[in-house]
Amino acid sequence: MQKLNEGAPACRSNNMINCGMAKSASAGPDGILVDEERMREIIEFTARTLKTARPVPFGALVVNTRTGKRLMRATNAVLRESDPSAHAETRTVRLACKKLKRPSLAGFTMYSTCEPCPMCMADALWARLDRVVFGATIEDANRYCLQIHIGAKEVAQRSDMPCIVDGPVLRDLCNKLFTHPNMQKAFRAWSTSKSYSVKS
Repeated sequence: MQKLNEGAPACRSNNMINCGMAKSASAGPDGILVDEERMREIIEFTARTLKTARPVPFGALVVNTRTGKRLMRATNAVLRESDPSAHAETRTVRLACKKLKRPSLAGFTMYSTCEPCPMCMADALWARLDRVVFGATIEDANRYCLQIHIGAKEVAQRSDMPCIVDGPVLRDLCNKLFTHPNMQKAFRAWSTSKSYSVKS
């Protein structure tokens, strides 16, 4: 299980994807530079999987909306856990709620390397997240794996639970997680890959 080790550096010089994280002291808590810094952190965390036997391009991070304090992060574990619902966002919500010992993440924001699918966005809404910020889009992900073509903003707009959805943020950098050679090789084995035959 991959989760946050508080205080651990997010970017290191020997990583495969250079996220170029820089401090953004001039940006306010809701500023775009802060969003980019947090997105770089989850991109870097997710990129670590590219060195493993089961790379994934999907990662999510939950932070306190007001203070920016990191609560939890996780990557997609569908294959590792043999669970089609083990998307990065649902795992991060589940782990964050367990850590807080409550089913609500009101007062928190999620950053995701890819636009949440309807399942993940619904989970974010039920968790009462204040805000969801994504990198790559559903359309970007659909170049490589099957998707449900309902955007996160549309899911949020049809909900009784308020949640701001922003993105894409650092879309090109997030897309590098999908186009990395190790990820391209792994996609060919995924049952949800565009190249996988669903017919018997």
